[in-house]
Amino acid sequence: MIRAILPLTLLATAGCHYDSAPEGPPPPPPGKCVADGLDSLIGKTRTAAVEKEAMRLSGARTVRWISPGMAVTMDFSESRLNLDLDDKGKIVRAHCG
Repeated sequence: MIRAILPLTLLATAGCHYDSAPEGPPPPPPGKCVADGLDSLIGKTRTAAVEKEAMRLSGARTVRWISPGMAVTMDFSESRLNLDLDDKGKIVRAHCG
């Protein structure tokens, strides 16, 4: 009788798995920049803490700060986050490339 009950018990408990979902969107793949969800950076001033937060949120390996009128290369890098600044040093746009 125990031999018949044991497999049924194992089968019944196999579906009892609790998986807590993480809060917020999943993090981007490491090293690949994803610009979705970076609106929270708009209006912030350039600081090391903001750069660190931008890299964490985007998954980028590097950040390029772009000031008004600054010459930048047109090469595309999927691991780079570009942060465009206004004339007061505040972020106005965040995009990958």
